[in-house]
Amino acid sequence: MAIASEDNFQHSSNSTYRIASSSLRADQEALLEKLLDHPPPGLQRPEDRFYGTYIIFFSLGIGNLLPWNFFVTAKEYWMFKLGNSSSSATGEDPGGSDILNYFESYLAVASTVPSMLCLVANFLLVNRVVVHVRVLTSLTIILAIFVVITALVKVDTSSWTHGFFAVTIVCMVILSSASTIFSSSIYGMTGSFPMRNSQALISGGAMGGTVSAVASLVDLAASSDVRDSALAFFLTATVFLVLCLGLYLLLSRLEYSRYYMRPVLAAHVFSGEEELPQDSPSPPLVASRSSDSHTPPLRPILKKTASLGFCVTYVFFISSLIYPAVCTNIESLHKGSGSLWTTKFFVPLTTFLLYNFADLCGRQLTAWIQVPGPNSMVLPGLVLLRTCLIPLFVLCNYQPRIHLKTVLFQSDVYPALLNSLLGLSNGYLSTLALLYGPKIVPRELAEATGVVMSFYMCLGLTLGSACSTLLVHLI
Repeated sequence: MAIASEDNFQHSSNSTYRIASSSLRADQEALLEKLLDHPPPGLQRPEDRFYGTYIIFFSLGIGNLLPWNFFVTAKEYWMFKLGNSSSSATGEDPGGSDILNYFESYLAVASTVPSMLCLVANFLLVNRVVVHVRVLTSLTIILAIFVVITALVKVDTSSWTHGFFAVTIVCMVILSSASTIFSSSIYGMTGSFPMRNSQALISGGAMGGTVSAVASLVDLAASSDVRDSALAFFLTATVFLVLCLGLYLLLSRLEYSRYYMRPVLAAHVFSGEEELPQDSPSPPLVASRSSDSHTPPLRPILKKTASLGFCVTYVFFISSLIYPAVCTNIESLHKGSGSLWTTKFFVPLTTFLLYNFADLCGRQLTAWIQVPGPNSMVLPGLVLLRTCLIPLFVLCNYQPRIHLKTVLFQSDVYPALLNSLLGLSNGYLSTLALLYGPKIVPRELAEATGVVMSFYMCLGLTLGSACSTLLVHLI
């Protein structure tokens, strides 16, 4: 729980309101409680039997980031397909060297830039298209793209390497766009649920990365053919996406989730700068919104979430600046020994598995510890402190090095420790900010606030991935 003395917050089932001593504020909060959180007559607040809703949101969180993680983790497969050779996993030609060396950066840009436009579109669609339609449509598109990617595994693309690269990037653009609609919609939905359900969804996203990293290691160890390994790898993701589709359909049948997904009174929060009626004795906190307005009020949401939005943006900026473009190209200092640890398994273990497991631990930690609070200056301070990770990663054994020749950390332990620290701080700090966002606004703005917080996240990812390309070329 957040420390009460630091943030002085009072929680309802769906919103978080600052405690004030004045009778006026108490009356306003009572009004909010009556309008937004008071159940209809005869409707009692049900229990989450067998943690069914929690498990579903956790699983949907896995399915949310699983496709992107499977794309990124299958590095050996992409190097094989883009090496312009159907028989050698290391084949490389001069014309394709740029694609091979900077593939992660291109993939990161293709996965983040379209997401910005989709988040804007999703915000405009919050009150126009019901969340169920948005979730089911986007999840179906994600599944269809993964079926195409899986089918291409066994296709010989050695004669059209650049064409395959273009197809891969297009698939990533579509996949990222659909994933953005899915994630922001489902995250916005959890804003109307108790906080632990939002935490389940966010932690599930980190579990998706861990699952993909473990699956990659198992495939590498069990299969000598990179194509067979990739086929099993992508089939795993496809099957899980089908499972997520079924779980979401089950969600609306649970009594617990139906209670929190019930319609709420359309309202908006006054920004404090709107002109009030002359006979109004005091500024109301909530008032009816005009029936012809289909777009949620953006200004009060931005005002309430400005500090948290900065934290989310900067956390993901630093993370995407380093992962995966920089850290996946850090090689073992003993690569010349020829051992499997220093060649085949070094990056999957020290980068993908450690980062994603640490990220999962950081996110899951927020289920028990929620400090610092949403108004504490310690939170943005810790976020800014992560900037120090950039030079530390650069001074590891990143290859190829063209401009910066110095390798300061002469041990394979350092990349492992730095990846763990990067993942742990990313998981904990980003989850705190994302959890607080929809809870500091009234319930009827929770879904729209969730989309706005997703926009902050996507903005950080976009800026980070764009700058990672520059950073890689500077090294």
